[in-house]
Amino acid sequence: MRTFVAEFFYSSLLMREFIIADNQDISKAGMMFLLSKQKEVSLLLEADNKAELIQQLRLHPQAVIVLDYTLFNFAGADELIVLQERFKEADWILFSDELSLNFLRQVLFSSMAFGVVMKDNSKEEIMTAIQCATRKQRYICNHVSNLLLSGASSPLAASSVDDHLLTQTEKNILKEIALGKTTKEIAAEKNLSFHTINSHRKNIFRKLGVNNVHEATKYAMRAGIVDLAEYYI
Repeated sequence: MRTFVAEFFYSSLLMREFIIADNQDISKAGMMFLLSKQKEVSLLLEADNKAELIQQLRLHPQAVIVLDYTLFNFAGADELIVLQERFKEADWILFSDELSLNFLRQVLFSSMAFGVVMKDNSKEEIMTAIQCATRKQRYICNHVSNLLLSGASSPLAASSVDDHLLTQTEKNILKEIALGKTTKEIAAEKNLSFHTINSHRKNIFRKLGVNNVHEATKYAMRAGIVDLAEYYI
């Protein structure tokens, strides 16, 4: 009887709420499916933008957040770190296609609450990240660990910026992004598919070594792709 009670009490301690902060439908659906199979998950929630994420955190301050930072409008790593400090009981899994090395260093060195796994990692690594976060343990996938140890350049690392970094098509799309247009709006204006514009967007962010629209906009202004007068219309 004692053993049963102890096991029940221990398992109840491991039950965690999860917030999926990702507005990419296919990856969100995949993560929801994986989490729905985990007995340690007590509640599954969704957030499609930063405002919804903060609202969910207010209601569930001890949740595990699975966040695709690149798809949310954070002003930078500092804002994410401040959010973590505000909700100290939460645990975070950074779950993206690409993250710059500078961003990873800044965030991962700021708190043990942040772990990271990439969307192209194996199912086993993704599951390990989930299980570690459930137990309030940090997991950093092998690829990111090697990057942090070596400091070598890769698709995750920030690239040096120059005028030849982007193609003309990418510059045109970056200008539209900097002017506040959504991927759907850009696709409609250019008579291209959402997938095509989204792929360009990812390539632009990867080449620039940035993680969000705010950082991409700053580059666009510095490079003269969009001027201040046009930006503030």
